[in-house]
Amino acid sequence: MTELYLPVFGQLAWLDAIMLVWFTLTFFSVAYVAYDAFTNNPEMTIMKWGWVLVTLYLGPIGLFLYVLSCTEPAPGTHEEFVKPLWKQGLGSAIHCVAGDATGIVVAAVITAALGLPMWIDLIVEYIAGFAFGLLIFQALFMKDTMGGSYIKAVKHSLYPEWVSMNFMMAGMFPVMVVLMMGRDMRAMEPTELVFWGAMSAAVAFGLLTCYSVNVWMVSKGLKHGMGTVRALGKGGHSLEAEFRQWLPWLKPQPAPSAVGKMEDM
Repeated sequence: MTELYLPVFGQLAWLDAIMLVWFTLTFFSVAYVAYDAFTNNPEMTIMKWGWVLVTLYLGPIGLFLYVLSCTEPAPGTHEEFVKPLWKQGLGSAIHCVAGDATGIVVAAVITAALGLPMWIDLIVEYIAGFAFGLLIFQALFMKDTMGGSYIKAVKHSLYPEWVSMNFMMAGMFPVMVVLMMGRDMRAMEPTELVFWGAMSAAVAFGLLTCYSVNVWMVSKGLKHGMGTVRALGKGGHSLEAEFRQWLPWLKPQPAPSAVGKMEDM
């Protein structure tokens, strides 16, 4: 134990003190990302929220990734800045993690409050993460690309979201089991700082394990990458604009008439 004492938390263990420092850095990281994303960055609105949520889970790591791959270095340069495939893939992974991790975190809090066994906890979290990621972060905000049809957007998003979700879970779940079922059982309680530290570590590993498959899916045209409203439009983006964004990585390149056929689907 340390000599630090806080009214809410009592006398702090060393791990709790480290968590307080980390969450303080997280607060300032989220504040910066939110300010820059909503005032300076011409990225799509869903990605603004995606970066804010991921930074909330990853703290300074999220801030570092945002500055490295998404923040506009100079006015009018965002399209060129986010063009590399590794950045497009990271944007796709951030989109996935923001939605899936939010569903998982909410489910984890509820199942922990109910005192459910860990195996039931993981099942509920998987369902909640997949449902929230698919039905909200993917389909709801992609329905404009399907002519405004939410059902078509769900069908279009189902396979890539399922693949990305499973790769993310492959990183998250082992970390959650090890950290939450380890020596410090306080990690099972949402009222404890170590619970949120364990969730943060799990999300970080989830992002790591799903990144490569998101790069692959963007390269094959199965998912969209980092967008810019100047190129894709506010509130959604057309299939034609998204097709142009994927075109450099599609081999062999389809004939120009393919764009028209995609719009008719």
